[in-house]
Amino acid sequence: MSKPRIAMVLGDPAGIGPELIARLLSEPQARRQAQVILIGDEAELQRGMSLAGAEFAYRHVSSVQDLDFSDDTPLFYNYRGDTEGEFARSEATAKGGRYCLDTLAIALDLTAAKNTDAVLFGPLNKTSLHMAGMDHSDELHWFAERLGFAGPFCEFNVLDNLWTSRVTSHVALSSVPGLLSHDKVVQAIELIDTALKRNGLARPRIGVCGLNPHNGDNGSFGREEIDIIAPAVRTAQAKGIDADGPYPGDTIFLKVQGDASAFDAVVTMYHDQGQIAIKLMGFSRGVTVQGGLPIPITTPAHGTAFDIAGQGKANPGAIRQAFEIACRMGRNNA
Repeated sequence: MSKPRIAMVLGDPAGIGPELIARLLSEPQARRQAQVILIGDEAELQRGMSLAGAEFAYRHVSSVQDLDFSDDTPLFYNYRGDTEGEFARSEATAKGGRYCLDTLAIALDLTAAKNTDAVLFGPLNKTSLHMAGMDHSDELHWFAERLGFAGPFCEFNVLDNLWTSRVTSHVALSSVPGLLSHDKVVQAIELIDTALKRNGLARPRIGVCGLNPHNGDNGSFGREEIDIIAPAVRTAQAKGIDADGPYPGDTIFLKVQGDASAFDAVVTMYHDQGQIAIKLMGFSRGVTVQGGLPIPITTPAHGTAFDIAGQGKANPGAIRQAFEIACRMGRNNA
């Protein structure tokens, strides 16, 4: 089977992204695993290597139109878009955000055109992106617009072999009950089922959370489990999806920890219901997958880490995991 081709972006120059990318691509196994085109400013790549204390050879390309993946040497497209001069460090800036959007646009376009199979990007900073003019709530919605995609999508969070998704995301907790519906719960189950199949699982096992404490205790304090979530699980099952639930949100992750074979994925009803559990279980290994989009896109879940940027001690665990997922999904996307 041919190697997946990964379009890679350094991420916000004020954070730890360049250091993480340098650590990843300095590993011979990573270079053997995929054919990489790295897009970014060469000075930032060199700085990342210096911070990481790790170097790798790369081959310059003057254009991204005709990529020659003839060996394991990563290709490098020296590009920084519409920015000039030094980048600020350990702080959000419009220049850093603009650089991220410009380099990401190249990676998205390459992958949408089938010149590459997946995108992996170093951590971004939402404040920087908004300062640069991104008027979306997050980069996921910007990706969808850039790709011209109008279908359903959501953010998946992954820790090792466990994936999570959510029916509602960046909304006030008080708004969550009114935003739940049978169709939205079914859609969330279908999205993560499809993503896991693209990740190589033939029949993913999906657990679904309830909303209320103790699943509402048979309607004593909330009927969402009875009226919305359980019927949605039955609909997903009727479509051939191996879904089960709802399970109380305070115990479903204990079930997963106690039995690794219990579920491959957990669908939660709101942001922190899954995020708190996943981050407690392994913050430094977590990965974000931009789910539902027509191309695979992955990144570490931990963010830009301005507090340790420039100190040469960034943990590459999450970016290794993000790379592994990008390779698997990219291979199935080729």
